[in-house]
Amino acid sequence: MTRIGVLGGTFDPPHYGHLILAEQAWEQLALSRVLWVPAGNPPHKQDELVTPVEHRLTLVRLAIADNPRFELSLVDARREGPDYSYAMLAIIAAEHPGDELVFLIGEDSLRDLPTWKNPEKLIEVAQLGVMRRRDVVYDIDQLEAAIPGLVGCLSFIDTPLVDISSEMIRDHLAKGRSVRYQTPDGVIQYVHQHRLYQNN
Repeated sequence: MTRIGVLGGTFDPPHYGHLILAEQAWEQLALSRVLWVPAGNPPHKQDELVTPVEHRLTLVRLAIADNPRFELSLVDARREGPDYSYAMLAIIAAEHPGDELVFLIGEDSLRDLPTWKNPEKLIEVAQLGVMRRRDVVYDIDQLEAAIPGLVGCLSFIDTPLVDISSEMIRDHLAKGRSVRYQTPDGVIQYVHQHRLYQNN
């Protein structure tokens, strides 16, 4: 049975934190590959300005281009939103019958999982690969009570602590600051070429 990692997100833009998580998940969880799934219409950002999905797809392609273990998925980008994770995973599971899916999230997302849409359906189709974070506090027993069966679906990933976020990169770009070594050079070149994240 093949194990496939699934990394969903807005990726606005993708950065080295995403890449480190995906690589460490591939290694530590014995994944065959990692699918990157940019959200076309992220439900938690309905009131925010999000870069058009075509740009974000290109940014992900550029970010993962040199890693044959990473693959871009258009599952969320090509369907009408909002793009709930449980529905996205159900589609991927149907496309990969017999394979095991591992949905990659941070401990902050694990903490907040009871507030997600249909989390019980999510763990029916996927295991959870959880990146450890020192600043996140939660009660695992309360999570199990809220989502029965959750604990049996969890695997934890130890990664270097890299304090980079897409929001920080957007802010730096808007202020004309350097984001070198925070995101791949190809991403930076595309961002500047298309004048993304810049205040006019």
